[in-house]
Amino acid sequence: MTGALISAAYLSAAVAFILALKWLSSVPTARRGVVVGAIGMALAIGGTLLSPEIVSYRWIAVAFVLGTVIGVPMAMMPMTAVPQRTALSHAFGALAAALVGTAEFYLRTPALDRFTMGALVLEVLLGFLTFTASLMAFGKLQELVATRPITYPGQNWVNLGILGGAVALGVLLVLNPGRIEFFPLMAVLALVFGVLLIIPIGGADMPTVISLLNSYAGLSAAAMGFVLDNKLLIIAGSLDGSSGFILSIIMCRAMNRSFANVLFGAFGQVQVAAGPETAQRPVRSATAEEAAQILEAAGSVMVVPGYGMAVAQAQYKVRELLDVLGKRGVKVSFAIHPVAGRMPGHMNVLLAEADVPYDRLLEMEDANSELPQTDVALVIGANDVTNPAARDDKNSPVAGMPIIDVDKARTVMVIKRSMSPGFAGIDNELYYMDKTLMLFGDAKGFVGALVKELAHAA
Repeated sequence: MTGALISAAYLSAAVAFILALKWLSSVPTARRGVVVGAIGMALAIGGTLLSPEIVSYRWIAVAFVLGTVIGVPMAMMPMTAVPQRTALSHAFGALAAALVGTAEFYLRTPALDRFTMGALVLEVLLGFLTFTASLMAFGKLQELVATRPITYPGQNWVNLGILGGAVALGVLLVLNPGRIEFFPLMAVLALVFGVLLIIPIGGADMPTVISLLNSYAGLSAAAMGFVLDNKLLIIAGSLDGSSGFILSIIMCRAMNRSFANVLFGAFGQVQVAAGPETAQRPVRSATAEEAAQILEAAGSVMVVPGYGMAVAQAQYKVRELLDVLGKRGVKVSFAIHPVAGRMPGHMNVLLAEADVPYDRLLEMEDANSELPQTDVALVIGANDVTNPAARDDKNSPVAGMPIIDVDKARTVMVIKRSMSPGFAGIDNELYYMDKTLMLFGDAKGFVGALVKELAHAA
């Protein structure tokens, strides 16, 4: 009877995970996907707790309390910190897989067959390197460590050498499981490689790195499923790993980058030469009153949010702007670039938090088709994803990266604190166009001032 209940719980959990992944791929059904995914995880945990192999729940209860103590504060992190929270989640998940693999190695060696040992080696390698890599990603996103790429001569060869050494030790363990002294050295090399993997990566590539680490954590969990002979772990890990990998491909295409560029290109390194050039070029600016008058006379407005909106937590003021313009008959929509912010879907999450209707959010291709007929493009904290140089200058560091064509709108207004460059470290040619007005200030404060001016005008 217990076995039937466990099988039913695992089967239901697997179906829930598949449906959750399907629904999470669309903004209107994303909430449903989250709920179903949580239900699936509850079923998976419940089925595991029914296992007759559990002789005592004491340590499980301790782990439950510790997990709650860590998890609740993570859940309370602000929406602007979603990328950091995601990186920590990957770190904990990967560490769990690596520690389970470590325990299984010392408990079952040399009785493990070669296939199981191979799966265990893969589980531990991916788990430990994902753990330290995710912690480094968290540190960069939280600005606890240097956010700029750290590079040195021969860096790629050093990284590949360390990874190669870890893989070679893993192969030796598969061929000769009795050489247990190889295992701790392999684990240490994987931990070191995780750190070295992230330090040469710049901030502009962090969205892709996070999705790639998600893939590694999932594959580690799938390998753990083979080691423990747990089919649900295999299914869930495979879903996680494959979806993360596919998302990484989508993100690389959105930035016109390859995995090799992301991992070894040090994209996002600030170019010192950009500073003086920026200071010498004239720009046009406007006050909140002047900008409000332009918005008031517009028939259509396209809002382009970026990380600056997230930092300022301006999404609620943006919603107020949507409401006040809507009352005046202005058509307002939002152009969402796939890599705006610091992780995929970052802008969607923030705008959803402020109850911006899903049907107002346009993907990049749809937004670009409407921008030539748009009266005003209002850029709020977005930088590189609106830079025309990516489209027009083949020598630009961001050349070929798909962008939102805000420069094709009749008028462009950009809310930005200063003329400092974005993650790519280069000037945005959009700011120097005749049709562009710079609205200098904090995004939340300036949008609030626009709302106030429009409300008074009414």
